[in-house]
Amino acid sequence: MQNKPIDRLPPLDLLASFEAAARHLSFTRAAAERFVTQSAMSRQMRALEDELGVSLFTRQHRALVLTPDGQRLLAACTAALGILRGAIRDIRAPNRREVLSLTTTPGFAALWLIPRLTAFTRAHPGIDVRLDATLENRHLAADGFDLAIRYAKVGTPGGGVRLFEESMLPVCSPRLVAELAIPLRKPADLAHHTLLHMALDDNAGGMPVEWESWFTSWGLADLQPAAQLSFTSYAEAITAAVAGQGVAMGRRPLVDALLANGQLVTPFEAQLASPRAYQLIIDPAARSRPAVRALEQWLLAEAARSARGGARPAAAHAPH
Repeated sequence: MQNKPIDRLPPLDLLASFEAAARHLSFTRAAAERFVTQSAMSRQMRALEDELGVSLFTRQHRALVLTPDGQRLLAACTAALGILRGAIRDIRAPNRREVLSLTTTPGFAALWLIPRLTAFTRAHPGIDVRLDATLENRHLAADGFDLAIRYAKVGTPGGGVRLFEESMLPVCSPRLVAELAIPLRKPADLAHHTLLHMALDDNAGGMPVEWESWFTSWGLADLQPAAQLSFTSYAEAITAAVAGQGVAMGRRPLVDALLANGQLVTPFEAQLASPRAYQLIIDPAARSRPAVRALEQWLLAEAARSARGGARPAAAHAPH
């Protein structure tokens, strides 16, 4: 039997599946991304290991760990697939228009970025923006993205350029404040209201994470609200607040526009600095493109304008 050439490449489909599995360290999540079943993904990885004659993963109980060979192959696949995706994107771009891919969180996209994007596209008519709103932490090169705006703890390594910091305070519809039967004049009054928040696995059944630190800072760690409504995204919680369904934890500057136009009000002055910030990250390979630099400069300018402006409306009630 003739030996296979040592540098013969495995099928590209297997390498793409391996990159997804290695990035997620989960056959289940990689299978969902690649639109195959978990068992099919597992068979593909076995086939790739057989093809290469080495183990790429150490399969532990409910966990995957890359072997040294797996780590080496992941680095190569990440770089190669990033180059391929960039070339394909440029080839597919209609009329050779510049297409920029930006990934960020759903809340940031809905409340801050999307309302402003028209200004960028109007000023740069030859540039199209493809926006990916997700809570997943995309790998820029491997997933084909030029830029990311991430919501991360201040000081996180590799955090990129800070757009702006965040502060938190309760917000609600003016109708809720005007309801005389259920007062909302001081933080303790929240015991008689519904709290709106984004659902997270680690706070199921307990105090919402974004509310817990705020209540603690005001000496109300034991407060129990009348009810809670949870949503799959932060933007949904804010939409519910605008509709008068309860009180949400407003993240400034994301809610500044809604405060400025009166759709939301702050029932009392009780602002808390957040340990998180919004940070801009750019794929190093994409930075040389003029369109990417144009979007970067526009984002930095808009962030600076947002941090300077967005004057908060007067609170509906003075603090008690």
